[in-house]
Amino acid sequence: MEHERARAVRAVLHGGDGQAALRLAVELGLDGPLQRVGELVLVALASDAASAELFARRCAAALHRRGAAGDEELADAIDHARGIRDGIPDLTPLHADLDQLADLLDGGADAEGGRLDLTTGESWPESTFDDDAGLDVFGGDEDGGVTDEDARWLDVEPLGSRAAYRDMVDFAATRTDDRLRRRLESAIEGRGAFRRFRDALADSPEDRDEWFTFADDRRRGRAREWLAAAGYRAVPRADQA
Repeated sequence: MEHERARAVRAVLHGGDGQAALRLAVELGLDGPLQRVGELVLVALASDAASAELFARRCAAALHRRGAAGDEELADAIDHARGIRDGIPDLTPLHADLDQLADLLDGGADAEGGRLDLTTGESWPESTFDDDAGLDVFGGDEDGGVTDEDARWLDVEPLGSRAAYRDMVDFAATRTDDRLRRRLESAIEGRGAFRRFRDALADSPEDRDEWFTFADDRRRGRAREWLAAAGYRAVPRADQA
């Protein structure tokens, strides 16, 4: 069921169908993955603001109440799309790929980080940039001088794995099956916690799917919060899912 819903969300975000986005947002509900629900609401508002107004207002309120990373920023984006300006930070809209950005931000201590392309919203690991030829594939000159291309990129430094580890702790606490909860709590002790945590969910497909939804919600929220701190408001893009 979770995989089917994930595919449905991707299809709606890709297609930009406002009515379908609103229907799916209502179906997922305000107790569900609010980062995805909020993105669907933004698509619905862009298509038919009047029809989406009531649920959009309720979604923004739910995000404010929950208060996880990125929730305030998404609530502000929804209010901004509703035409509210008072108290909303003046941020530059960016069609950012939050999945790619989250991959860079969630890197561990040895991660290299990367750069966010402010023209496309895509994020690239630092290893993508080739300095061997004196002029990398994304621009710049051999002397390291400032070029127009330099303004295109935003450096992304990893936040470390602590937040992703916290996601596992918090998810384990939501499990009502005592045996599974204890297994997950044991899995995250010591080195190799991320691998053991995944392995512990292997025999519980429903819980595993719920974990993917939970982790996706948290990751997108952190990426959205990071963008806002850098001065950008993440807005939906057709190929972001």
